[in-house]
Amino acid sequence: MNVTRSDYYYHTKNLINSYKEANQKLDVEIKKVYDDSKGRYGSPKITKQLNNEGIKVSQKRVARRMKILGLRSIVVKKYNHAGSSKTDSTKEYPNFLEQNFFADNPSEKWVGDITYIYTNETGWTYLAIVMDLFDLKVVGLLSPFDIFFEKFKISIFISYVFVVKLYM
Repeated sequence: MNVTRSDYYYHTKNLINSYKEANQKLDVEIKKVYDDSKGRYGSPKITKQLNNEGIKVSQKRVARRMKILGLRSIVVKKYNHAGSSKTDSTKEYPNFLEQNFFADNPSEKWVGDITYIYTNETGWTYLAIVMDLFDLKVVGLLSPFDIFFEKFKISIFISYVFVVKLYM
């Protein structure tokens, strides 16, 4: 069988060496910190947390143990809204406000903006608002959840707000 006597007796007694035992204890601590961070922490932050708790461990060892345990941090990539293909630099739009953001009467000047918000349910989604510059109150907002109809809904929303303004 080509097994040495020492290996045979070692495995017969099923001894766990100190390194394996330390790894098992470390795995429990890594899992605890990982769960406390709701899966957001990677090996650098878990290492820092364990070192703060008095458990001396290197980042490489934590990374290796996390890989064995199948733990990966949740990584949310930042949305890059300034893509070159999304803007048309040849088209020039008129500046109606000319940097005068003060209004003397209600419903005289309305401004709108669209921003991107990350949610766990839908990923990146839009939030569109229209605001009256007289009292700085939000006239209307829209947060579409159906990605296919987002641009359609936003254009309908903005059209609706401006139709409402005409009848005020």
